[in-house]
Amino acid sequence: MPIYKAPVNDTLFILNDVLSLERYNNLPGFADATGDMVEAIAGEAAKLAEEVLFPVNLSGDQEGCKRADDATVTTPKGFRQAYDLYRQGGWIGLAVPEEFGGQGLPYVLHTAVGEYMSSANMALTMYPGLTQGAIAAILVHGSDEQKAAYLPKMVEGTWTGTMNLTEPHCGTDLGLLRTKAVPQPDGSYRISGQKIFISAGEHDMSENIVHLVLARIEGAPEGTKGISLFIVPKFILKDDGTPGERNGVTCGAIEHKMGIHGNATCVMNYDEATGFLIGTENKGLNAMFVMMNEARLGVGLQGLSIAEIAYQNAAQYARERLQGRSLSGAKNPDGKADPLIVHPDIRRTLMTIKAWTEGGRAFTLWTALKSDIAHRSADEKERQAADDILGLMTPILKGVLTDKGFDHAVMAQQVFGGHGYIEEHGMSQYVRDARIAMIYEGANGIQALDLVGRKLGMNGGRAVMALFKEIGDFCEENRSDEKLAPFTKGLKKGLNDLQASTMWFMQNAMARPDNAGAGSTDYMHLFGLVVIGYMWAKIAKAAEAGLAGGAGEREDFLKNKLVTAKFFMERLMPETALRKTRIEAGADTVMELAAEAF
Repeated sequence: MPIYKAPVNDTLFILNDVLSLERYNNLPGFADATGDMVEAIAGEAAKLAEEVLFPVNLSGDQEGCKRADDATVTTPKGFRQAYDLYRQGGWIGLAVPEEFGGQGLPYVLHTAVGEYMSSANMALTMYPGLTQGAIAAILVHGSDEQKAAYLPKMVEGTWTGTMNLTEPHCGTDLGLLRTKAVPQPDGSYRISGQKIFISAGEHDMSENIVHLVLARIEGAPEGTKGISLFIVPKFILKDDGTPGERNGVTCGAIEHKMGIHGNATCVMNYDEATGFLIGTENKGLNAMFVMMNEARLGVGLQGLSIAEIAYQNAAQYARERLQGRSLSGAKNPDGKADPLIVHPDIRRTLMTIKAWTEGGRAFTLWTALKSDIAHRSADEKERQAADDILGLMTPILKGVLTDKGFDHAVMAQQVFGGHGYIEEHGMSQYVRDARIAMIYEGANGIQALDLVGRKLGMNGGRAVMALFKEIGDFCEENRSDEKLAPFTKGLKKGLNDLQASTMWFMQNAMARPDNAGAGSTDYMHLFGLVVIGYMWAKIAKAAEAGLAGGAGEREDFLKNKLVTAKFFMERLMPETALRKTRIEAGADTVMELAAEAF
């Protein structure tokens, strides 16, 4: 049976030693996030993840969601009770403003504990996860009346939320959508159409479901310029704000999926449902992107989370499973075989996952902290700089961590050999669940195109130049520190490859955009390697400082960090040269064959 233990010590090390969270006490909500408070919250989140969410993960996968003939949906056994405990703990509103019932704590803390929840039960955690995205969109673009009507109950978790974008004939290309909105005399709209792949679209865990739906108002322009966003509640609110009449929105079917069986991914039918415009007519994508960008960061976190739990299970199996003898002599002489963990290739596998996951955790929390600064700082220049980095990192975090999350789930499964292919050990579920994260909220090829086609040149390249300078300055400032040389030298080499690849795009993609398209995925992963390498260099510096100051009980923990950091620089960072070579190959062979040749 699978196991899971939340990596609380690692989280606290990143927050306290690497990111120095106390430096941001001037930001709203951070003063309340004292060291003791953060440790207590992480501990309680770990307890909830390990003791409540995780025990119903495997059974939820096996049972799945069920749709009845009346279009109601039942979640797996134990999901409602687990969700109730999640909701009652106030986890949905951890970083939501207090005026709407939240706790107003930092988003970085919300992200930290969100990893535990997603590792423990990705399918269940998606229900409140979608709600948090809907809350974010209403907070930014909703009217005061809409905020008052919907947010308190959503923050409380009594009501949940969804996002409705995709239709049978259009996914990423939302300009093709056909769902229509007809204005009514009372200011509402009649929404008609069909949406597919709607996570948490219908279920039995909340009193109301607040759907955020993209639709085109009659007479609006074609394409993305004519899209508006609407609140379409499952139950229309009565004058006293409580759920009343059932709206014209129903679950037509539950999608039969490869994974995340415990989440009800629905076909949603809108039959003249009552909807309420959010924000401005024909500006729906602006509002939806608030939710989508938060969701992309959340999906990147899912990739990290699945890699973490898959790694934990693979490491335990490798320590216990006896197979073969060590190449350097028996390590278990009293037994007939040595444990798998003695074999170099098994260690290579585990070290690769460990290095990516621990570096990815730092990357995720560092990015979440940028979001806090962008939304909470009183300094306009500081807000702008943080927002620049946040926008640049979003496609990288989503694309790289979910690609690697799936790769690492497969690698962890491989450690089990044949036992990884059967359901008993749970590794199959992690592989199946991880696969969707590469697809939804914008498939990873779209993330790469967004990075190369939009984010690099935005504001004259302000964000990418600032980041290059930050990493370059770090290397230069620590160049004379011999203890950090193994990390800064590798990082500087990776940065050079990234800068050269960026320059190559500038020189070769303007005249021929296919060069950018052909190299975009390699560029996204090259960028991810450098940023996570930067995280490892910062981790190494914090670890060396900790050891120099007298590590005490943390000595082994900090020394292990340095070994893992060195592994990343020696074994993984050199891939930047391969990615650069592929990018500079251009688009010739990619685009040469006629369509009929495929």
